[in-house]
Amino acid sequence: MEPDAIIGRVTSDSARPASLRWANPYLLLTIAVFTWSCNWVVGRGFANELPPMMWACARWILGILLVLPFAWRYRATDWPPLLRAWKLMVALGFTGLLLQNGLMFVGLHYTTATNGVVLNSSIPILIILISWLFLREPIRRLVMVGVLVSLAGVVAIVSRGSLATLSALHFNGGDLILLGAMLGWAIYTVLLRFVPRVHFLSLMLAITVCGALWFLPFAIAEAVGGGRISPTPANLAAIVFSAIFPAVIGNVFWNRGVAKVGASVAGQFVYLMPVFGAVLAWLFLGERLYLYHIAGIALILTGIWITSRGRRGAVALPGGID
Repeated sequence: MEPDAIIGRVTSDSARPASLRWANPYLLLTIAVFTWSCNWVVGRGFANELPPMMWACARWILGILLVLPFAWRYRATDWPPLLRAWKLMVALGFTGLLLQNGLMFVGLHYTTATNGVVLNSSIPILIILISWLFLREPIRRLVMVGVLVSLAGVVAIVSRGSLATLSALHFNGGDLILLGAMLGWAIYTVLLRFVPRVHFLSLMLAITVCGALWFLPFAIAEAVGGGRISPTPANLAAIVFSAIFPAVIGNVFWNRGVAKVGASVAGQFVYLMPVFGAVLAWLFLGERLYLYHIAGIALILTGIWITSRGRRGAVALPGGID
């Protein structure tokens, strides 16, 4: 595939549609990560109720039905460049949907949500390393400092401020599966820099269609093997929630945020997952907020602030999502 066929020209924010000029990329990334934090809780809660591949396939098919009516109006201008970039769309569907979503649901059958949060913290580092290895993107010193500070905040929350607790964590085969999911998401985030300049809904529709097609044979195999989705209100609510919020809204906001600030900076927002987990547990489960929670949250937010400053003066990202 020729680079010029998939990399859009750089334009200023003033040239973008007015409908999204208001959207602060850091707010969009924060909301995206919040929806995914909720999805980890739902994914773990229904791990024994919903077959992972059938669940993932169902949520993305529902995602197509949700996005299609809104993306249809852009078909004349956006679908031709997306079709020309079909190899990239297939790769995005494979890495960001099949690998990340599919392996996450499978991995949660065999490991804990705590281990998932720990492994999730590898995403920002993986994004930086992939960008450096394959795109020759320099590793900015201030960005790496921000990564390490935020990582220290994650460690503080997961370990509850105790080295003994941290050393007691055990990892298993399910954690290796989750690590594969994290690698898939890191590659997906880096590949977003090459998307053609189309409306963000058109891009989301293309990726969702490719992802659903990737999931379909695995879901069929799971059904042939005896997998079933019981149509209980709780199961259906879990599928609908995971389709609307983490799948569609989360990914649309993430793609837009990456287009605005770049993969390395966007990756730092993944560290907000344990922050949201601690706050949600405090609000809805009655769990206490301890000093180590406050310290960890402060470190994570400080690291994100440092990383955002490290982006100043960086070259604008090629391509983009209108």
